[in-house]
Amino acid sequence: MRTEDVLAAIATGLWRWDNAAGTVTLDGEAARLLGLPAEPVTLPEVSVRSRFHPVDWNEINGIVNLAVAEGTLAEARLRIMDVDGRVLRTVRSRSKPVPHTAPDGRIDYELIGTIQEIAEPQPGTTAVHTPITGDWRRSREAFLLDAGRALAEARSTAEVLRVAASLSMPGFSPDGLAVFGMDGDRLSIIGHHGHDAGDESPFADMRMDTDYPAAEVVRSGRAIYLPTPDDYKRRFPATWPLAQRFGRTSWAFLPLIVAGRTMGAWMAAFKHPVSFSPDERSVLTTVARMLAQALQRAVVADSERELTTGLQRSMMPQLGPEIPGMTLAARYVPTGGGLQVGGDWYDMIPLPSGRFALVIGDVQGHDVRAAGLMGQLRIAVRAYASEGHRPDAVLSRASRFLAGLCSSEERTAPYGDADGGGDGGGDHLSPRFATCLYVECDPRTGLLEVARAGHPDPAVRMTDGTVLMRPTAGGLPLGIVADTDYPTTRFTLEPGETMMLCTDGLIETGGHDLDTGWARLRAILESETHSETHEGGSLEKLADLLVSAVHGPSSHHTTGPLADRREDDIAVVLLCREDPGCGCGTPLTHPVRPARRTLLTVAQAEPERIAGARQQIRELLHDWADEDQRDSAVLMVSEMVTNVLMHTDGDALLTAEAVGELGERRLRVEVADSSDEPPHKRQPGEMASSGRGVLLMEMLADRWGVDPRGDGKSIWFELDEQSKPDPLPDDRDPALR
Repeated sequence: MRTEDVLAAIATGLWRWDNAAGTVTLDGEAARLLGLPAEPVTLPEVSVRSRFHPVDWNEINGIVNLAVAEGTLAEARLRIMDVDGRVLRTVRSRSKPVPHTAPDGRIDYELIGTIQEIAEPQPGTTAVHTPITGDWRRSREAFLLDAGRALAEARSTAEVLRVAASLSMPGFSPDGLAVFGMDGDRLSIIGHHGHDAGDESPFADMRMDTDYPAAEVVRSGRAIYLPTPDDYKRRFPATWPLAQRFGRTSWAFLPLIVAGRTMGAWMAAFKHPVSFSPDERSVLTTVARMLAQALQRAVVADSERELTTGLQRSMMPQLGPEIPGMTLAARYVPTGGGLQVGGDWYDMIPLPSGRFALVIGDVQGHDVRAAGLMGQLRIAVRAYASEGHRPDAVLSRASRFLAGLCSSEERTAPYGDADGGGDGGGDHLSPRFATCLYVECDPRTGLLEVARAGHPDPAVRMTDGTVLMRPTAGGLPLGIVADTDYPTTRFTLEPGETMMLCTDGLIETGGHDLDTGWARLRAILESETHSETHEGGSLEKLADLLVSAVHGPSSHHTTGPLADRREDDIAVVLLCREDPGCGCGTPLTHPVRPARRTLLTVAQAEPERIAGARQQIRELLHDWADEDQRDSAVLMVSEMVTNVLMHTDGDALLTAEAVGELGERRLRVEVADSSDEPPHKRQPGEMASSGRGVLLMEMLADRWGVDPRGDGKSIWFELDEQSKPDPLPDDRDPALR
């Protein structure tokens, strides 16, 4: 009896599917099972394909590709449809892919196998659920979507391994996992799960020719499935004793392949028996592919992170050495674009005079070129400062250096790059500028000399917690004009006060402008001063608080109010002049509340700084009980400084001090000038634009006067804080109405 007759007797047909020719050859039984006349026939592939349920056709494609990759049989259950879309029967197909090389060198496959009817589902029903298309398939697809999403979000090798260990596969979750990597001609374990510490020792470093499943998988690039311990013992007798002690029942070893290159192997071990059906092998293969790609990305990310972290450490020097009487803290946070260095920087430079300089700056841009320019500019500023130049000279030389550096880059650019044509593009070679703030500090006296190139002004937190922005004279950002002058501003950092220098990333992050950003930082600085958790080293805590409150959490896994708002790099430097009652290190223990002081010079050539003087008084009296008194103080200061600039040839020196407890404070403001001419009381007409200064002082101040000085005079006034504003005259006595 022929083989075909035996198969026909048990309702089993034969088919041959030629992928290259696009034809399918069926014997009589196979044709009958497909709903065709029961006779041998050769049909076009499209005619046979129309007999299968479309969902099952997609399924068999994946199973065949898996069998080709693994060199195994392709087995699947398929629903046969009639012309009306009803299910005639369900058949089981088992076939072997046989490769053929076409004349053009392309490899095609021919499927040779059997087809046999099975009992489910009942004939005549429409596309009912089967194990192929039922709940298992939906759970499998949902699992693969979740697994792909989780592995795509993993950003390091450790995170990839943690995600792989947490995967719960539908119906056959492994209880032991191991990922093997290649190191030359040796196989090592990158990570594992479900094993005790030390269990990996025998497998940690093995030769590639070892009789071990993972080694063979890496050598051949094909998966190995071991459904039973007997299969393991029969195929790998040498290493079976090592695996036996773990008490597992089934094992799957799959290659980790990226871009056609095998980079390692993945082991999934099961305590319960697993038959490794085509569906189960398909899930494992898909997970192995996603795991390989995730590991490849993680390896690249780890390398880039290590490189950029090292670059950042080399570019961001440690603050030191320690300065007697001073405490320093600094932070640098790169933008969230992946590059761990950017255009922001800070530095602390010991000077030949025994003083030291603090520098903070921001090169335009967040790219690699900005980081490169930042490194060169930081070295140039350090070199100029170390030569002993004054702050204004340091910034003038730095501006000339940056302008020349950008100009030389444009001249040496390859043809086409200057106009956006080459690989770098026009932006890569366009001129860049940098903002910078340079502060020379005398640690003995607290005297600060500040030169500013388009950078945000420093802020000072006083000993009582009040925060003031210190207006300083400034010039253009570095690199815009080669020869630029930078005026110097002097003020003193009193004992117990803290100065903050920062880049605009700290101020404007989260959609803020300069004004609202400063208000936010001021609230943070003042709230930290009155914290009940002060202890040593709280200047470091304050730096962390500023960054975390503005920048948001470091990982998207922990959400926060400003998560993912990383528009710009952040650099911040804090300098505290130590004091027994310092607000940055220990609780405030003064029996009397510390005084608030501010000092500001308004030059004849800078009348616009009168607005800065008014702002200084507003900030000094931000918590004054009576708003009308605060407005009166601002008005008198504006009048006094304006009179100096209008009626003398010198500059105005403003000094303001508020002393006493809250609600009972006394404000004293002095404006000194170099003229000996005292102010005169006048009777201005209704339309007069001046002459009311003395009248305002008499009406608004509690006390005022003029004190002669050796080189001029000082006009002053005092205000006593009123806890409750005085009632209006009409409210004092009904008879006065």
